[in-house]
Amino acid sequence: MPFEELGGSEIMKRVNASRVFTALSLLLMPGVSFANELSAGDTAWMLTATALVLFMTIPGLSLFYAGMVRAKNVLSVMMQCFAITSLVTILWVLYGYSIAFGGEGAYWGGLSKVFLRGVGVDTLSGTIPESVFMTFQMTFAIITPALIVGAFAERMKFSAMLWFMAIWLTIVYAPIAHWVWGDGGWLGNKGILDFAGGTVVHINAGIAGLVAALVLGKRKGYPRTAMPPHNLALTVVGASMLWVGWFGFNAGSELAADGTAGMAMAVTQIATAAAAALTWMFAEWIGHGKPSVLGIASGAVLDSWPSRRPRVRSGPWVRSPSASRPASVPSLPRPRSNVHSAMTIRSMCSVCTPSVASSALC
Repeated sequence: MPFEELGGSEIMKRVNASRVFTALSLLLMPGVSFANELSAGDTAWMLTATALVLFMTIPGLSLFYAGMVRAKNVLSVMMQCFAITSLVTILWVLYGYSIAFGGEGAYWGGLSKVFLRGVGVDTLSGTIPESVFMTFQMTFAIITPALIVGAFAERMKFSAMLWFMAIWLTIVYAPIAHWVWGDGGWLGNKGILDFAGGTVVHINAGIAGLVAALVLGKRKGYPRTAMPPHNLALTVVGASMLWVGWFGFNAGSELAADGTAGMAMAVTQIATAAAAALTWMFAEWIGHGKPSVLGIASGAVLDSWPSRRPRVRSGPWVRSPSASRPASVPSLPRPRSNVHSAMTIRSMCSVCTPSVASSALC
């Protein structure tokens, strides 16, 4: 029937039918999401990813570091990671989240969300609750300062470490997180891309760790005193936990359960297993005649954390993947002259475990 011959009521009926058909089509189309509407799938995945990232710090990172220090400092390193988790959690709730994600601004997000003001049960951030987004970003803020612990392990007082981490989180991490990820951040506006913390977490922690190591200076007693790893089994267990948690870190950064998150998970597994762990193991095997458990564990983890990458080689405490550490550390002979002292130091350095001689633990 020609349009001119239709009555007003007939036209409205056809328009309403068309609207209903369009709405039903959109609802039935797979993969269609609507802004500012809660997605149960995205929320479930982000809850899981948040737990995985927290799992990376406690117990993953604390065990990874604890195995590489001396026996007398194992609890010290684990205590530092545990205390950082608690401290950053409170500071993030008080003002850290607001500075990083509170609002628009070139250099900081303001104080509009101090004490989580405005973050309620029904508040959304994209397709997930804002409370989930806030907690996910909190786990990033927790693990970043915990990474720095490896730069001054065994060399900083506990109270000084707490002050340093609190100040660093306030004036360094939170503002830089806003620069890159926050609304209106000046680095983000310049096109800087940071999918899973390459700038905010890794470069940030690496520079802070380097500066802290330079300020503190050389380790007392090294290299005259042997400082072998306490228990490499703890290091391997911690590295394994970091490997598993990395899926939440990388794939969770998509903030959705979609194809990009799936690809990030696949790339994480492939890069960690092939490009990192095996490459490091074979390089060590070719260069030093045998692989080591510390080498393959460090390669798997430090592929994504270059700020803590040690040089690994064989020694009496790291002989092969199946070798165990001797029950006692060989004692060093008392030097009888300057020449003998220099020879002793060179001999000890040639057999000392590389993690001790690296910038992270030396």
